[in-house]
Amino acid sequence: MPGGRLSQQERQQIALGLADSLPYAEIARRIDRPTSTVTREVMRNGGPTAYRADLAHRATERRAHRRRPASSRGPGAVPQPHGRDAEAVAEYEETLATVFMQSGTPKMMARVLACLCITDAAGLTAAELVQHLQVSPASVSKAVAFLEEQGLVRRERDERRRERYFVDDDVWYQSMMASARGTAQVAETARQGVAVLGPRTPAAHRLENIARFLDFVGESIVRAAEQAREVLHSKPAATAPDDTGRPGPDRT
Repeated sequence: MPGGRLSQQERQQIALGLADSLPYAEIARRIDRPTSTVTREVMRNGGPTAYRADLAHRATERRAHRRRPASSRGPGAVPQPHGRDAEAVAEYEETLATVFMQSGTPKMMARVLACLCITDAAGLTAAELVQHLQVSPASVSKAVAFLEEQGLVRRERDERRRERYFVDDDVWYQSMMASARGTAQVAETARQGVAVLGPRTPAAHRLENIARFLDFVGESIVRAAEQAREVLHSKPAATAPDDTGRPGPDRT
């Protein structure tokens, strides 16, 4: 964690900030930490409504104790390209996985998805995922199958006939469209209830309002996804490397 592990006092400040409904950025400013550190801390310890400083502190100490014997094997110990900080990358990967979990993705599936999102490679094999995540092949197989069913991950065979898994550029568009279809289905089902319950009853009026609201939200999702789809396929700006081998600033 940048700047070292959070102290119990800092966690208490985070809890107070959450109680006051402060945004993560403001809480981070008050304790002089990156916003990502506060986000990760809260999301991995119950979320904004269930976060408790004392429980979070004890949970972190337990995690640190469990990891100590195997620290040399973890993803944070893997050398990183482009001059990246290995520990920072490992912490960010965990943060991303935690956010996926908070969105409803099961833990192992979230870890695999996060790993595939941050790799520079054109996909990873099952063996590479097993090695990186330090889990069993069965766990990776189950996670990949789930992510494929959700349309979040695709597989292709490389020149050595090995299956490689990757996050498709269009996956977030497809995810938004699936969400819109689900929203439309709920709206249609709500509208069916109007006929069943009687058009002038309070229950029917409630369902009609729900249907109208969801119609508007679903249409807005589709419209926004269509307009923004090309963003997912944009290419990074080419930059010249500096003396350290890192990309230099874009001077265009």
